[in-house]
Amino acid sequence: MLTQPTIDKLNTMKLSAMAKAFQEQLATPDMTALSFEERFGLIVDHQLTELENRRMQNRLKTAKLRLSACVEDLDFSPDRGLDRAQIMALATNRWVGGRHNILITGPTGAGKSYLACALAQKACRDGHTTLYQRVPRLLSDIAVARHDGRYRSLMASIAKCEVLILDDLLIAPVSHEEQKELLEIIEERYERKATIVTSQLPVKSWHGAMQDPTLSDAILDRLVHNAYIIPVKGDSMRKKKRLRLDRQPAPVTE
Repeated sequence: MLTQPTIDKLNTMKLSAMAKAFQEQLATPDMTALSFEERFGLIVDHQLTELENRRMQNRLKTAKLRLSACVEDLDFSPDRGLDRAQIMALATNRWVGGRHNILITGPTGAGKSYLACALAQKACRDGHTTLYQRVPRLLSDIAVARHDGRYRSLMASIAKCEVLILDDLLIAPVSHEEQKELLEIIEERYERKATIVTSQLPVKSWHGAMQDPTLSDAILDRLVHNAYIIPVKGDSMRKKKRLRLDRQPAPVTE
């Protein structure tokens, strides 16, 4: 049997993973002990794995996560106050299927964004579409989009993703118009999609940090309902990293 034409045809059909698996089987004498069905099944599995990996990489690229984070690398030092059992339960992504929210609060540098990106990255790995947005930049983009014709498409992209990160909520004062835009986003996603919000302020202070109390009530009612609230404690993770670097011995020079 001429195998090269078969390999060429698989590559032409963009089934390169199957072609590679077929070539590997030909180079492995022990494979002859398997039945045709078993060998063909392994080739198909190879192609499916390649397809799933490619889709995952595309989801991660589209997510535009601010940090390269994963739940396996989270720091559960006692001073951070993180509940390992809770975080590992969230990493199963049942909260995504339940259309729940996660509200992460804590001081600057405590690792709020890292935790948010780690949970979102796990959601991407498990097949969920994700989008990262820093709130000040998002509100600025929305204001511009209202004037250049991109408003509908921008809001649609925010509404349709399965997991949305709203990072740094209330890090700067929010105007009445910006509150309306936030409410529009939260309302579109309420009980339809899952959202992660990070803020330096504790949740109990969010209402007072917004200008319009009526809009604040509406936003908080939709955010806090069925939400997991995770307060992150401890010193700045950036400061800890700098201290570790400072303590490293200087390189030896000749």
